[in-house]
Amino acid sequence: MKKIYFMIFSIMLLVTVGTGCSNDEAENTEMKAEEVELTVSAAVSLQDALNDIKDSFEKENVNVKVNYNFGASGALQQQISQGAPVDLFFSAAEDKFDQLVDEDLIEEKNGIDLVGNKLVLVVPKDSDKAMESLEDLKKATKISIGTPESVPAGQYAKQTLENMNLWKEVEDRLIYAKDVRQVLTYVETGNVDAGLVYKTDAMNSSKVDIVATAKEDLHDPIIYPVGIINNSSHRKEAQLFYDYLQSVDSDKVFEKYGFEDLD
Repeated sequence: MKKIYFMIFSIMLLVTVGTGCSNDEAENTEMKAEEVELTVSAAVSLQDALNDIKDSFEKENVNVKVNYNFGASGALQQQISQGAPVDLFFSAAEDKFDQLVDEDLIEEKNGIDLVGNKLVLVVPKDSDKAMESLEDLKKATKISIGTPESVPAGQYAKQTLENMNLWKEVEDRLIYAKDVRQVLTYVETGNVDAGLVYKTDAMNSSKVDIVATAKEDLHDPIIYPVGIINNSSHRKEAQLFYDYLQSVDSDKVFEKYGFEDLD
């Protein structure tokens, strides 16, 4: 009789342990299934602000990891048009964003103009060119701007110089850069006498001086739209991050780095 009881007890114990293991495995599998990585293609001028936002977002959404692909908006738009697997696009120019809307890669209702910026003229801290205005670009030997065809800041810079009738006078002195951060680096290292960059990039550099701000009527409005890519494979999580970018906490981060609220 004792042997029978022992056998029954042993079988029950094995069933209980087996069930527990199965439940643990199911829970672990479920947890792993909930872990999602988002890919966000964003203008390089947003890098500092978005890295701060990523940290706070991931603390609130522990199963979602945000991976950024920073670059010039035009280059990022082309990558998405060619099928790059991206969940959200955060552009530094409306026309690059609108291109994806026209291609039915972003629905207009899933996008928003989120923040604004300004275009400024910067020179190295130790500059001896005595530059005080955009007109003083005539004194510069080398001037850097982003490549206008792919870099929105370069596009705004070209518009500004053309509207001031300075483009033809300085065109042969221009050093083109792959993005606005490269322009800033050229100025910081003294490789050029001056550069046209966003206010947000310039104000966070201790190696340059802002000497002038371009009047807003000299170029297209500097607006940063963000939207969810239609074929995102993580639609729910992409919506979470999209909404978080519009939160009060994110507003404070953008303001901290010099971006302008469009409301």
